[in-house]
Amino acid sequence: MADFTPTEYKLSCVATGREFEDEGWSLDDPQCKTPSLIRAVYAKKQLEVKDDGCGMYKFRDWLPMKRMLKCTSSPITYKSEGLAKALGLENLYITFNGYWPEKGANMPTCSFKETEAYSVCARTSADCDKVLVVASAGNTARAFAKVCSDNNIKLLLSVPEDNVDTLWFDAPLNDCVKLIVSEKGGDYFDAIHLSNLALKSPKFYAEGGAKNIARRDGMATTVLSAVTTIGRIPDYYFQAVGSGTGAIAAWEANMRLIEDGRYGNNLMKLMVSQNAPFLPMYDAWRVDSREMLPYDEYKARRDVEIINAKVLSNRKPPYGIAGGLYDALKATGGTVLMATNLQAQKARKLFLETEGIDIYSAPSIALATLIKELAAGNIDRKAVIMLNVTGGGEEHFRKGKSIWNLKPSYVFPLNPDVDDVIAKVETLF
Repeated sequence: MADFTPTEYKLSCVATGREFEDEGWSLDDPQCKTPSLIRAVYAKKQLEVKDDGCGMYKFRDWLPMKRMLKCTSSPITYKSEGLAKALGLENLYITFNGYWPEKGANMPTCSFKETEAYSVCARTSADCDKVLVVASAGNTARAFAKVCSDNNIKLLLSVPEDNVDTLWFDAPLNDCVKLIVSEKGGDYFDAIHLSNLALKSPKFYAEGGAKNIARRDGMATTVLSAVTTIGRIPDYYFQAVGSGTGAIAAWEANMRLIEDGRYGNNLMKLMVSQNAPFLPMYDAWRVDSREMLPYDEYKARRDVEIINAKVLSNRKPPYGIAGGLYDALKATGGTVLMATNLQAQKARKLFLETEGIDIYSAPSIALATLIKELAAGNIDRKAVIMLNVTGGGEEHFRKGKSIWNLKPSYVFPLNPDVDDVIAKVETLF
């Protein structure tokens, strides 16, 4: 867009409150002595929602953007009728991230990870000659691959080999996107380790994960969609979490919306969930520990094999860091919940029957915990509830289409040699 002006903002360290300028790709405060997230402090305190034709960039007042990219999509929010009636709820709002064009949802990767990718890549400079590196359990990789391919941004993906079937597309990708994997039996943590070895080469730079303000503020557009649709901040926010970054983003958006002044001053309770038996954050929260509890590596990998929602399998989440999920839950009076594969499957079936669209295993976990909380009498049925459906519509999207899968350029062992990794990835670009 020719008349686009980069967003005005400063950065703030959560631990110290120090404000400083963004040097282009700042992921933390160099003066801070303790682990801490940083946040964007936007010049515009009241959100001016732009035209729907801008996709998720209609929320660009609160996105740290240097440029606009093509092919944007956006979360959509609507008041539930079918599911709400089945659950006996008066004010259930569904924020749907995926492919459901009949509702106005047009995410071709069918996941809210597109909100991250479009925001992060809009924070990059058009003249950057280095290669962006993203580690993922699957959905994030698919979203970044699609966005980078469409916008000719060089990208190296690192994914567990067991999850490569998530890298599907309706057309071949641009050659600027490459994939490396950690061999079968590995998990998201192994993919992160592999990406960190690649980053030892000066040709590459890290996307940054939860530390990247663009990732969190992109995910926050789910809440901006909900609140600007509902007209007020919800009482409850339900979402399944792997890293918890989406929930942290929801809390940050909530605080900005309070400062906006037009949507109320309540903090919505963050009701986040994990897929049993993979429950590292659930276990830590149950004993009120800011630090993650010890988790045997063998047991962790075995638990990941069991769960259906593989995208919820982060062993090293931004949980205890200043401004992380622990702080978000404490601030909002939220909690960590859990559901089993079977409970999620039942919830998924209910959603399809009552709302008419397929959803992924992760949002099915979130819905299952909402059902359990209602059954336990823990939630007022008149409360305004936001259910963040973080992915759906894949079955709908695939109908009548030929599907193309991204193949790995290299498969590395779980304990790869750093020099071997660097030598091989440098030849890819």
